[in-house]
Amino acid sequence: MAVLNGEKPGLVVFDVEGVLIPKNRYLLFEVGRKLGFSQFLKIVFYGILYGLGFISLKSALKKVFRFFRGFKMEELLQLFRTIPLMSDVEEVFEKLRSEGWKTALISSGLPNVVVQDLATRLKADYAFGFNLETKNGVVTGEVSGEVIERHGKLLVLKKILETERLGPERCVVVVDDRNNAPILLPEMLKIGFNPDFVIRMKADHAVTGRLIEILSLIGGEKPRRRVFPSKNEIIREIIHACAFTIPFLSSLMGQYTVALLIVIVTFLYAISQLAMMEGKNVAIVSSVIRHAATNVELYEFGTAPIFFALGILLVLLLFSAPVSSAAIAIFAFGDSAAAILGRIVGKRKLPFNKGKTLEGSIIGFFFGFLGATFFVNPLKALAGAAVAMLVESLPLPLNDNLTVPLTAGVVLSLVV
Repeated sequence: MAVLNGEKPGLVVFDVEGVLIPKNRYLLFEVGRKLGFSQFLKIVFYGILYGLGFISLKSALKKVFRFFRGFKMEELLQLFRTIPLMSDVEEVFEKLRSEGWKTALISSGLPNVVVQDLATRLKADYAFGFNLETKNGVVTGEVSGEVIERHGKLLVLKKILETERLGPERCVVVVDDRNNAPILLPEMLKIGFNPDFVIRMKADHAVTGRLIEILSLIGGEKPRRRVFPSKNEIIREIIHACAFTIPFLSSLMGQYTVALLIVIVTFLYAISQLAMMEGKNVAIVSSVIRHAATNVELYEFGTAPIFFALGILLVLLLFSAPVSSAAIAIFAFGDSAAAILGRIVGKRKLPFNKGKTLEGSIIGFFFGFLGATFFVNPLKALAGAAVAMLVESLPLPLNDNLTVPLTAGVVLSLVV
């Protein structure tokens, strides 16, 4: 691996949840299940409030960790050790270490003791989380620390750079969500790993495959012009494109019967995902998930298929045929073609969304238009596909499995 910009190695900073370990796996699925169901729902509720921006991270953590009073810190640490690392994590850290890079883990969502434990396993140089107060080894529920204060991560990062006598231009940050936006300084190399809509805008690069792909970016190499999709990605998009059959099934079986089938399949998917996180299987369904899941979804609860089903369900129930049929066709063909062909031929990244390419958006528009012409006139198909692919290219807070089909449905309804 070449050194960034031909200079000596510097510092690589990693967020933890969503980058090194599965997102929300620790608090929700490992620690949260130790609580009663009502308390678990409260944790989810506070997480939603934080996600929507109604409460601060500090406030959310204070409310959540009150439920863990009486837990032994050692028990929480042991639960953390059961969580699998994301694919390639150990290999990435070993490679960075061999090249002379310093590494730091900075988390505002995990206690300091578990972040330090992870840093020891990965032989990272720095580790920072929030302070979880204990008394005689038992959690009191009180939390504090610099990382949960406003711009706290940035203050921690500046201290590390000062200790290492490095400037921001010798620093690389690898993050996934908007909570890390304050540390994305202009001089740094900023890499979004499976990034949310904010990081897609602010990052220099967006990696949506495997973590090991960051090594070439850190090494200063230009991204490969052609990246062929994996077997899982192809299977996933084929399943996605099969949504095109739903309008035909609806005409044969009835709109509400198909809607019920979608709900049942979605429920089976959710049960299977939870079972797989426990190391169990649901016949057939778990096998399909493993062959169609993204690299990240193999480690955490994947919500994209649920949004996919919900998007189709809403279009089916909110719009009458042929509008609903055309909207589903745009979604099924346009999105799938953009994902597969755009990955192969895409060269020009969209400046406002580093995870998308201009070529992918054009391809998505073309195939979405073709799909819609099966159900509506070319003018309607053109308008619906154009606006849907524009929305698909934007870094929006809502999942595009919802926004694309619903937008297509609204536009198709308005065009005479």
